[in-house]
Amino acid sequence: MHTVETVLLVLMLGALTGIAARYVSAIPLPLIQIAMGALIAWPQEGLHIAFDPELFLLLFIPPLLFADGWRIPKREFFALAKPILLLALVLVLITVLGLGYLIHWMIPSMPLTVAFALAAVVSPTDAVAVSAITRNLGMPHKTMHMLEGESLLNDASGLVAVKFAVAATLTGMFSWKGVAQEFTWMAVGGLGIGAAMGWGFSYARDAITRRVGDVAATQMVLLLILLPFASYIVGEKIGVSGILAAVAAGIATNFADLDRSNFISERLQTEGTWSMVEAAFNGAIFLLLGLQLPSIIGTTLLQSGNDWWKLLGYVSAISLGLLLVRWVWITLGVHRSLRKAHREGRMEEKPSALLNLATTMAGIRGAVTLAAALSIPVALPSGKPFPERDLLIFLATGVILFTLVLGAVTLPLILRRMPPHEDTEAQNEERAARIAACKAAIASLTMTVEEAQGHDEQWVAQYQEVVGRITQEYRNRIHMLDDASGVATSTEAQRDTPEMVQERRMRYMKEMELRLRCLQVERDTLYAERQAHRINDEMLRSSVSELDMAEVSLRKRLAVARRAAGLPPGDSAL
Repeated sequence: MHTVETVLLVLMLGALTGIAARYVSAIPLPLIQIAMGALIAWPQEGLHIAFDPELFLLLFIPPLLFADGWRIPKREFFALAKPILLLALVLVLITVLGLGYLIHWMIPSMPLTVAFALAAVVSPTDAVAVSAITRNLGMPHKTMHMLEGESLLNDASGLVAVKFAVAATLTGMFSWKGVAQEFTWMAVGGLGIGAAMGWGFSYARDAITRRVGDVAATQMVLLLILLPFASYIVGEKIGVSGILAAVAAGIATNFADLDRSNFISERLQTEGTWSMVEAAFNGAIFLLLGLQLPSIIGTTLLQSGNDWWKLLGYVSAISLGLLLVRWVWITLGVHRSLRKAHREGRMEEKPSALLNLATTMAGIRGAVTLAAALSIPVALPSGKPFPERDLLIFLATGVILFTLVLGAVTLPLILRRMPPHEDTEAQNEERAARIAACKAAIASLTMTVEEAQGHDEQWVAQYQEVVGRITQEYRNRIHMLDDASGVATSTEAQRDTPEMVQERRMRYMKEMELRLRCLQVERDTLYAERQAHRINDEMLRSSVSELDMAEVSLRKRLAVARRAAGLPPGDSAL
């Protein structure tokens, strides 16, 4: 099948499985997509795609990690930095060493460096699969943020570990000092390059939009979509971590976005575009994983003959060993850090045995593991085959399936046994921010003496009437946390004189313009609350999205009223 047709088919199946998952809510979407990919690839005449790991890492991973870095709440990410680093860096090192020796002991034919490579391959976790499984099941928000932060960083640390293990196999040489220096260079360099490119893009975007405004919103969104690819490519070209560069670029761009409260069209297009990209790419990743399953599993099982049960035993032992190491480290190494975060108010949910177990089972492996396994070289420099490469790929694929299925079964059971969790802290923060925005909007309606002197008494009376109505609506929202009703036009307008109709239109336009001013004040207040760290990025994004939609609707209604009144689009009724 032609490459273009394959891409279109994968995207179409990703959309269809996403729709199907809404009707089969008991089965997580990643499992549906993997099963669909395996189904269409299983027959001899099925769809078979040559999987290029380097192309896969370039096309799919950077935009998804960029989006995660852009969306993840930065306040929680930095507040939980210590447990995240303990999981993303220290746990990866422990997993590579401990699991590597276990694999070598179980499979003596697999050299120790190859066993380390396999352990490094299965070390990155997949927060996308966890989110799909735990949706609407009550996974505590801060725990989910911690898992997302872990997944952001351990993709890079795991792939770097794979690189060193493969290099040791190819050359027969290994140096802890060299590994430490190279890892530091790749990590720091990747973060630095990504942050520099993110800030550079943001500076150029600000310089352009200061001149042209929101007119170039579509072009800016397109450049933003290309930014993670550019960060990844530049990072890889200079020998640092392209994955960390994409993550850092997303975080830097998010920080820069805090000064762009007025660019509504760009913000709405960005949200919609990234939602589509994430849905399409996530679906394509798991479908491609399913498409590889028949060839990987079939080839290895046929070669094993009657020893296929040993292979399944290896998969189970490695998967359970992986989860056991994770549980021990969370219980002994991370639990204390989580308790401290809870005492200091940085983590609302109190660490418990059930929460530790849920965090352990959330260590699901996914697409990065498959890409890392398939990136293993086919041959050594001498021309001999890479030792046990097919077995490594089979075991890595088995671990992906094992952790996915086990997580899909156990996580809902564990989360249902946990005490009901309500993020009251987040709710209180959002309520306080909304109240502050309402009060700021009310304060902005106050008319000074100088402003009143520039108009006649009738205009002032109309203004005060409109201000009174809007102020009362904001007060109702403050006390009842309810949305105010819209403004309806009179149904008796057809019996009024033309002068009365025109006066009503002018009053209506004044009210719309005042409401727009209030929305802008609300938005600026919410951004100020975020910059003061009184709310996080998720709350800011959801609240501002509501205001943006309301403003778009108001501006359309105001434009219609201006045309009906015979006024040019830019004229103000105030």
